[in-house]
Amino acid sequence: MAAAIARRGGWSAAASLIGGIYQIREISSLVKAEGRRAFLVDTLALVRKLEGQGVPSKQAEAITSAITDVLNDSLETVANSFVKAEIQKTEMVQDANLSKFKSIIEANLSKFKSEVQSSQDHHFSLLQRETEKLRADIEKMRSELRYEVDKVNAGQRLDLNLERGRIRDELAKQNAETTDLTTKLDREIHALRAQLEAAKYDVIKYCIGTLVSISAVGLAVVRILM
Repeated sequence: MAAAIARRGGWSAAASLIGGIYQIREISSLVKAEGRRAFLVDTLALVRKLEGQGVPSKQAEAITSAITDVLNDSLETVANSFVKAEIQKTEMVQDANLSKFKSIIEANLSKFKSEVQSSQDHHFSLLQRETEKLRADIEKMRSELRYEVDKVNAGQRLDLNLERGRIRDELAKQNAETTDLTTKLDREIHALRAQLEAAKYDVIKYCIGTLVSISAVGLAVVRILM
């Protein structure tokens, strides 16, 4: 939109400038036409009229030429003054158009900057909202992941505790079986020791009896021999 307004303002200023130049050229064409002076009076009729008044032909032509030169010089002076005035007027119009064009450009540029700033603020606000939403989603995913990890860890801890309990029960059972086996072995050992003690006493008794018998036999033999 700013470019369109600037373009229209530029075309208006250019049109005003071209119109002023065209008017100056029209005025200049009244004074000079391709380097030749324009004659504002009928010189031939004037010469004839002067001759009719008794003025010699050469004098009539000289007078007519002088009058024509004066008129042309006067017209040229007036035209030059008018041209200068028109040039000044055109320059003033151009300056006004340029000032107006500059004001329009500055206003549109300010408006464009304001629109750009507003658009940037809007996009930045949208970006902030999207960022906050993304952060919320990430935090939600972290919470869900943390919950799942805690759930898995809790399950693993439960399984580990159950396994520990089972192992503890197995160890207790094995300890009980080991204790029973140890008790049985102790009883067997005590029984075996008792049997060995009994057998030892029997052997000692047998040996003592044997020795007594041998001693008695020996004493009997000794008595017989004596």
